[in-house]
Amino acid sequence: MKIEDEKNNPVRIAQIVGKWLGGGVEAVLMNYYREIDKTKIQFDFICDNDSTNIPYEEIERLGGKVILIPPYQKIFKYHKELKRVLKEGKYKIVHSHINTLSVFSLCAAWTAKVPIRIAHSHSTTNKKEWKKNFIKVLLRPFVKIFATDYMACTKHAGEWMFGSKALKNNRIYILNNAIETQKYKFNDKIRKNIRNKYNISESTILIGHVGRFVEQKNHAFLIEIFKEYHNQNHDSKLMLIGQGPLVDKMKEKLKDLNLLDKVIFVGQVENVNDYYNAMDLFVFPSLYEGLGMVVVEAQYSGLPCIVSTEVPQIAKISDNVEFVDLNAPFEVWLNELKKYSLRKPRIENEISRNIYDISRESVKLEEEYFSLLAKRRKKI
Repeated sequence: MKIEDEKNNPVRIAQIVGKWLGGGVEAVLMNYYREIDKTKIQFDFICDNDSTNIPYEEIERLGGKVILIPPYQKIFKYHKELKRVLKEGKYKIVHSHINTLSVFSLCAAWTAKVPIRIAHSHSTTNKKEWKKNFIKVLLRPFVKIFATDYMACTKHAGEWMFGSKALKNNRIYILNNAIETQKYKFNDKIRKNIRNKYNISESTILIGHVGRFVEQKNHAFLIEIFKEYHNQNHDSKLMLIGQGPLVDKMKEKLKDLNLLDKVIFVGQVENVNDYYNAMDLFVFPSLYEGLGMVVVEAQYSGLPCIVSTEVPQIAKISDNVEFVDLNAPFEVWLNELKKYSLRKPRIENEISRNIYDISRESVKLEEEYFSLLAKRRKKI
């Protein structure tokens, strides 16, 4: 099989997104898509047909396509339709972002004879989600059967998915979850606008969190921490950005605690960078993370961050981050919140590593794609 690009046409890469819900993976993908040289590379986004918040207009304006297929739960329809899409599109590279569920997308890509099949690990697991873990662990070995190449957002996520041997042998390409760093720089005018919008006085300590309302993000724990903090500082509020299946459950919990009026549910927003300006402290008690990109974003905005030890250390790019064990007494968490929430006015963090700058990382991704194509040509 020949792998030659048509002259003057960009290489089109099938990005398997799964259910597009406007989460972190989708945000990272769009960051790279906006920045890559689209005369050389184009992305087509293959998503489940029950997705929400897909930025159709922007993708089409940039030259890409959105292709909807049945979700993987309808396994036979999913396989048949994805195989058809991949064959008709004559894709040379399929890049799957659905973690261990990539076994289904890459199997379809294998049957469609796509020569380069990338499995990308964006996350890990936590023992508290034992049902989900069982499925992940069950599917994990089969991903490697259909993948020709491995990528991960961190070494930690890569080792979990592909094993220590693959990591040791440099088989895993680490693609940093990069952002447009200047967009996150603190802006006092935006801070005042957001706080005015939600009737938050400047004296109020605003604790913030960004993440989907799923078990992994540990909102119930965050609410308990806020309850203890608010008991000692009544001039405080909690801002939650995101959407997901557990929103109503969290609202009920807050209602039972008589705290519902102290918590702001922002929902899903495109300009999360603006909202970091309004916050005084960022708290992120996740059960597990492949990286925890929002922690990186918060640091670029100058926010002090209190995060769980389940967040990889590589997310720490400044001295303004404190890791706390989820099993530590509430007093430990509370003391950290009290200590860091007093850091006013906002000071700009001194960023120690520049590995999350999209202008740099997008060039590296382009080079990696073309390197994979060149290696594949040599094998034919």
